[in-house]
Amino acid sequence: MNQVQDQSWTARLPIAELDQTGPIRQPKPPKAEPKKVQPPKEEAQTPAAPAAPDWREEFKLYAKGMREWARIHFRRWAHLFHGAAAGTLAVGPVSFLLVAGALGAALTLTTLYSTSYAVIVDGQEVGIVADQSVVDNAIQTVETRGSQLLGYRYQVDSEIDYSFTLTLKSGLSREQDISNYFYGQLNELSDQLRAYQITLDGRAVGVVKDQAALNTMLDSIKAEFITDATTSAEFVEDISITPVYAADNLMSVDQVEEALKANTTGETTYTVVKGDTYNGIAYRNDMSLSDLMELNPQASLNRLMVGDVLNVKEVIPALSVQTTEHVTYTEAIPCPVEEVQDDSMYKGDSKILTQGEEGEAQVQADVVYVNGYERDRTVTDTTTLREPTTTVKAVGTKERPKTASKGTYLWPVSSHRINSYFGGRKIFGSYSYHSGLDIHAVYGEAVKAADGGTVTFAGYKGSYGNLVIITHDNGTQTYYAHNSSLVVSAGQKVYQGQTVAKAGSTGRSTGVHCHFEVRVRGTAVNPLNYLR
Repeated sequence: MNQVQDQSWTARLPIAELDQTGPIRQPKPPKAEPKKVQPPKEEAQTPAAPAAPDWREEFKLYAKGMREWARIHFRRWAHLFHGAAAGTLAVGPVSFLLVAGALGAALTLTTLYSTSYAVIVDGQEVGIVADQSVVDNAIQTVETRGSQLLGYRYQVDSEIDYSFTLTLKSGLSREQDISNYFYGQLNELSDQLRAYQITLDGRAVGVVKDQAALNTMLDSIKAEFITDATTSAEFVEDISITPVYAADNLMSVDQVEEALKANTTGETTYTVVKGDTYNGIAYRNDMSLSDLMELNPQASLNRLMVGDVLNVKEVIPALSVQTTEHVTYTEAIPCPVEEVQDDSMYKGDSKILTQGEEGEAQVQADVVYVNGYERDRTVTDTTTLREPTTTVKAVGTKERPKTASKGTYLWPVSSHRINSYFGGRKIFGSYSYHSGLDIHAVYGEAVKAADGGTVTFAGYKGSYGNLVIITHDNGTQTYYAHNSSLVVSAGQKVYQGQTVAKAGSTGRSTGVHCHFEVRVRGTAVNPLNYLR
């Protein structure tokens, strides 16, 4: 049976016509038909431009032809191979091998190869895909991720073309491969736009371009507080550095450092020690006296005791550094005290009979500092280097007389209003040191002994005017000055609260008041540390 062939897709192999019962016969040459003379066509006045070929249509025709070619020749080669194997065809070894090779080539072509598209981006081939949707999906993935990363709508800005090809199936690009190419473009763009924002406790401080310089600056802030004994250093605040891609204003690293070191005002506490005054505490903490009293509404200017805890202003940088140091030091071990009763001494009095010697211990501790100021100390180990010896102290048992000193001091006048405090002051147009308190008083008001003792001076004394000095049992002296008159004399014993003078304005005085001093071993101290 003759088969009609499509001459345009016929393979260049000898074609044998098959007979179901006979041998292979060569086909007869077709009869030549007389050539027909075609009449000349009239030329168009204005030839139309040829239409641009549609590659999709060409591909469809190409695929159709390939399928038709494979169908016809696969059947023929299969028939020939079957006949040769059955012994019904007189085919030589060479012909058999040619047929088998052609059949294998067709099978290889349809099994291993696939119609595909070369993906060309900006003139460069970046991969081969079986379907253009692979590229579309890859671009959509990259654009979504880019928009999330950059903070604005990102679009792939490239010219993308496709070229039809036949490719091994194993050589097709994965969607991830195509995505990686476009991610490369995104990375190049993000490298150009990337900056670094530093935040402090969730508050944006600034944005810089150079991350390495920013980290170096932060390390230098820590280094200011690091010593050889430092075991750890960290920032107190929560600080973070994150990449950003849409920044309105970039700052220099120096500008960010200045912002991190900018001071804010906070509060801390101060424990009063002997010799402190309100003015001195305020001065040392860069405060005015009114600022100090405003932070301590419970405090009274008329009273300041050792051990009192006051709120004071603290200068705090925006970024604080906490360090921990492991330190080793020695400290004294207090002497144990043995008391011995003495009936020759008043109750409440005591004296040392045998002074013990302090011991010594070696201490290891972890000390926590914030901006160089100690905040906590934890002792981790203590070793005694030397044991202390005992101190023997005699304590009095004799009843105290009325005029005996009690060791506490009452206000000398009824008013507790202070006109001028202890310490430096400006008076009579010049700065001077004020050795006591000027306490408001009414003319002629009773001035009373702050504590019991012996009057060691009663009379007029220069700028003090009429002055009474009382020496107390422990050697401390109290002064009562500017009195209008005196009611005691030198050598007289007085009790606590006894009237010793009448208030006035004698000596160097600007008005009626009681000038009151406390002197310890001859040195004036702040009376507010003693008055109750």
